[in-house]
Amino acid sequence: MNILLTNDDGVYAEGIWALYKMFSGRYSVTVVAPDRERSAVGHAITLEEPLRAQQVEINGGYRGYAVSGTPADCIKFAFLELLDTKPDLVISGINPGANVGANLNYSGTVAAAKEAAIYGVAAIAVSIDCRVVDRYEDAARFVRLLAEKVLEKKLPYGTFLNVNIPKGSLGKSAGVRFSQQGLDLYPEYIEKRIDPRNRIYYWQGCDAPYAGENLDIDGTALHENFISITPIKCDMTDYNVLDDLRNWQIDL
Repeated sequence: MNILLTNDDGVYAEGIWALYKMFSGRYSVTVVAPDRERSAVGHAITLEEPLRAQQVEINGGYRGYAVSGTPADCIKFAFLELLDTKPDLVISGINPGANVGANLNYSGTVAAAKEAAIYGVAAIAVSIDCRVVDRYEDAARFVRLLAEKVLEKKLPYGTFLNVNIPKGSLGKSAGVRFSQQGLDLYPEYIEKRIDPRNRIYYWQGCDAPYAGENLDIDGTALHENFISITPIKCDMTDYNVLDDLRNWQIDL
C-alpha cells in the first residue's frame, strides 16, 4: 500500500511525522507538505506565483518534500509531478485543533483530503481537539486502524472521511461516533486595536460554539469525548433544490 501524507501545519509539524512513524514500517509512505504553516487557507491553490519544492530531512533521517504552496497545492504536486502513480490513500494531519462544523470550509487539513478525493483517491483528514498535543501516538495508531478499514471497505468516488479525536488517551474516549457535519456558526467577532504608530488594525476571532445535545452532530460527539468520523462529499450540488429549480419557469 502506498500512502501520501500531508497537512496544513507545515512539513516540520510533529503530527505528520507521528503518522509517518506509524505507517512507514509496514507501508510505502511519501510526505509532501507545505514549507510553512498554512492553516485556514481552505481549498486555495497557487496560480499567480511559481511553486517551489525541495526535499528536506527531519529528525536526522526522515525525508519529505516541502512545497511553497497550500495543502491543495501539495496534493496536485504529488499527483501530477512527484509520484509515478497515485497513492492508495492520502492522510492529511494530524492537525492540532478540531475541524468540525463550519470550520470544514476553512480548513487546509480538510481541503487536502478533499483535493485527493476529487482525484478519486481515498482520503482521511485527521484532527485532535487540542491546540497543544502532548502525544500523537495514540491518534496515529487509531488512524492506522481506520486507514486499513477504508482500504478494505472502500469509499465512493468523491467522498472522504473527516476525523476528529478528543484530547487525552484514546482509552478514556467514549468510543467512535459516525456523525454529520454541524452547520451552526461559531460566535465570531472582529476586535479593533491601535498599533504603536496610532494606526487601526483588526484581529478576527471566534469563541467555542455551544456543543448542543445531538450526538449525531460532529462537534457534539467530539465534545462528549467521542471520536467523530464524518463522510464528506466533494459534490456540493443540492439535488432536492435542483429538482425544484427545474420546475421554475424563467422566461428570457
